[in-house]
Amino acid sequence: MTTRDPCSLSNYNAWYTKHTSVDFTIDFDAKQLRGSVVLQIESQTDKKSEEVILDSKFVSISRIQVNNNEAKWDVKAHTEPFGAPLHIAIPGGISKGELIHIKIDVQTTDKCSALQWLSPAQTSNGKHPYMFSQAQPINARSIFPCQDSPDVKCPFSFRLASKFPVVASGLFVGDRENHHQTASLGTETVYEFEQRVPIPAYLFAVASGDIATARIGPRSVVATGPNELVACKWELENDVEKFLEAAEKLVFPYRWGEYNVLIMPPSFPYGGMENPIYTFATPAVISGDRQNVDLFAHEISHGWSGNLVTNCSWEHFWLNEGWTIYLQRRIVGAVNGEAEFHFSALLGWKRLEDDVEQFGKDHEYTKLIINHDNVNPDDVYSTVAYEKGFHLLYYLDQLVGRDNFDKFIPHYFNKWAGKSLDSFEFRDTFMDFFNDMGDADVKTKIAAIDWNDKFYTPGLPPKPKLDTTLANQCFELANKWKDPSFEPSAKDVEEFTANQKLTFLETVQQFETPLSPERARLLGKVYNVATSTSVEVKTSYQLIALKSNDTACLGDVVEWLGHVGRIKYVRPLLRALNKVDRQLALDAFERHKDFYHPVCRGMAEKDLGIAA
Repeated sequence: MTTRDPCSLSNYNAWYTKHTSVDFTIDFDAKQLRGSVVLQIESQTDKKSEEVILDSKFVSISRIQVNNNEAKWDVKAHTEPFGAPLHIAIPGGISKGELIHIKIDVQTTDKCSALQWLSPAQTSNGKHPYMFSQAQPINARSIFPCQDSPDVKCPFSFRLASKFPVVASGLFVGDRENHHQTASLGTETVYEFEQRVPIPAYLFAVASGDIATARIGPRSVVATGPNELVACKWELENDVEKFLEAAEKLVFPYRWGEYNVLIMPPSFPYGGMENPIYTFATPAVISGDRQNVDLFAHEISHGWSGNLVTNCSWEHFWLNEGWTIYLQRRIVGAVNGEAEFHFSALLGWKRLEDDVEQFGKDHEYTKLIINHDNVNPDDVYSTVAYEKGFHLLYYLDQLVGRDNFDKFIPHYFNKWAGKSLDSFEFRDTFMDFFNDMGDADVKTKIAAIDWNDKFYTPGLPPKPKLDTTLANQCFELANKWKDPSFEPSAKDVEEFTANQKLTFLETVQQFETPLSPERARLLGKVYNVATSTSVEVKTSYQLIALKSNDTACLGDVVEWLGHVGRIKYVRPLLRALNKVDRQLALDAFERHKDFYHPVCRGMAEKDLGIAA
């Protein structure tokens, strides 16, 4: 039987995981997780299958038992990018609906693509080591054998032993308020977590290190290094609960119990990872001005889109991220005013234009549904799923009317809660809902939708009319910089938000004729963006300086690449540096590569043309 996820080698159509339990020791000396995983798996077929096939990639397996009996098993040949399927014999099979328990003794290896181990020197206070996981999209299989597909969702139990406090993508079993303070640093302690809402393997998450917590809302804490705790608490305590409440009004009550945030070390490769219970977030959001907290409107939205309702394969990734961007912008609009919805959409459009240009407007990877046969989802990753997905939903919103679309939102998430779906099931859900509504005008409008065009046409979608009130000031200032005689003043940007500064800088980046090196340095100095506390703003300025071929900035860029590990910053900076001075770009990557997460490192190697 074939599955509908081309990125999984498992036979989950024949056997489906109903529960996963992990029991791991986090060994900082050996830099490995070791222990066991127990998979409770249900037979799905009338014709009895005599073999369970699981995804695995560079894991070390020592023993497998099926229902407490020794099992015959074989790890087949490794192929990129999906790994080595693990075949486990089930002699005689079992009847459809019956369960087996498979216990696998396993440990991770130094080729694990999901884990990053940080030395004390790589952490904020330099005292203790740190480790964290990043399993999305197909890296869970490098931690333990599993059905590593978003089409498979099940509850999880975690039992994790570590010398340092632990967080995981489940609810802590015990004293939730004080569990990070219960253990002495350096003394091995067992931490237990339960995730009762079914999740796919890519949402398995664990982190351990010198972690302290502080409350930032009635159902939320922030966890981070002790030195950063006060600043992180201040940055987040105003907005997290507001965003949760706005999301609940838009969809329905939050179903995960807690929404917590773990502020990661700088090498974390993403802005945020929507691990249930604990969002893992870049430290770049802690800018001291509460200007970057919109990230959490996005991660909170994943509590419905992606985590509760999930794309069945990475070919339909837009169902996770397009919906999440749409919900994020609705939340921010509800909290900060509708103009913010449009301003965020304009920022997103600019990033979509950049990625379409990077791939090429006719490239397969600029389609909404992308063929993933023998394709690593990391190679496809861009803003296309996020922004092109958003624009499909915004088009539907405008087509049927906001009031009508707001009735569809909770219907969709209720219908698919706890399940996974593809784009065609989304289409059918949308069409059925509005045909059943009985509004003749709406029926006529939706009948004219060319779904094949929406799903498979590469390049940019039609650009909608958006309110440019907040963006116009940014565009007007940028246009002034086209005149070499323009004399800037700090007053030009003193009323700008961080996002407005970013829009201004990104507009300058797009000038057909770059600024001269002298003008670029003047911009950085007068507007205080060269030394901004906002990672977004500082990085955007550096891209202007590199495009201007300002050799005076090169040392700063190389140093900065050793302080930011987020893919969003590392890739464009290395690509831009490569155009100015290839050898310096190669040297910078070589210098900092161990600082980067394996996912980020692999992408950068491909950008620089040095991938194995």
